[in-house]
Amino acid sequence: MGHPAVLAVAIGGYVLVAIAGLFVLAGDFGPVLLVPLWIVHAVLLVLLIRRLGARTSSTYTMLFIVATSVMSVYVADMARDDLTLQQRGERVTATVVKKWRDAAEGRQARDYNYALEREDGTKVPGPAMRTLTDLYDVGQKMTVIEDPQGELRPKTPGQADATGEELGSLGFALAALGAVAWTTWRGSDPARRGGDAGDGHDIGNRAYRKFTGARDSGATREEQEERLREALRTYPADRRGYIKVPPEQYPDVSQQRAARIAWELGLRAEASGNRGSWRFAEKVVEEVPLD
Repeated sequence: MGHPAVLAVAIGGYVLVAIAGLFVLAGDFGPVLLVPLWIVHAVLLVLLIRRLGARTSSTYTMLFIVATSVMSVYVADMARDDLTLQQRGERVTATVVKKWRDAAEGRQARDYNYALEREDGTKVPGPAMRTLTDLYDVGQKMTVIEDPQGELRPKTPGQADATGEELGSLGFALAALGAVAWTTWRGSDPARRGGDAGDGHDIGNRAYRKFTGARDSGATREEQEERLREALRTYPADRRGYIKVPPEQYPDVSQQRAARIAWELGLRAEASGNRGSWRFAEKVVEEVPLD
């Protein structure tokens, strides 16, 4: 995709689809399936985010988006039972007929449990109602939402309110989308120009060309830098994981500036053993200093 805005929208849509899909799967599958899916999600994010050409490492951005996505799914999953109970539950008046507390197990919290009966004397279906603190007494009447299928615990309308979890999940999802938007801006032309303001490499590069006799390709330094960015995005890596770039194709770009551009794309510049080529990889033996 040639337009960063289009790519950013596509990445944002993918993030939302991934969150929704993993939320659905979390209800039926455990970590054995979900962990590999999160890893695949992370790899795809790195590949997509790197295309944005941001000044920040794509790995760090990916970690933030994955972390916020995980939290969004986790918080939404906490509200799953409450949302299900609201959808298929029925409100009834119930009476507490028995109360007990969980057995002590180390430092684990001991919840309070309440057996409930309807007004007609039948048991409220499902497991006992549970609270963190002692709120009700035997003989006390209350309005609860019961699950006709008997799978979920009955809860009072206040306990079944999932508004907080819904807002929390939405907030984490928006944070993930915000990271995509911020990364897109960091890779935009205005941000690059702002970061390049006051760059003092031109004088040194002109002196280098005069001393070595290197010819100008006719392209401006900005055009050469853009060609270098495209090369770092598209050139294949060798068997050792290095992307090799011939520096003579970028006579106005110093190695330090090339290292800065590579850093923006999530790569590092190798300082040793280049043998006439610039070498870039995610991990290097000796990194070219950025300053």
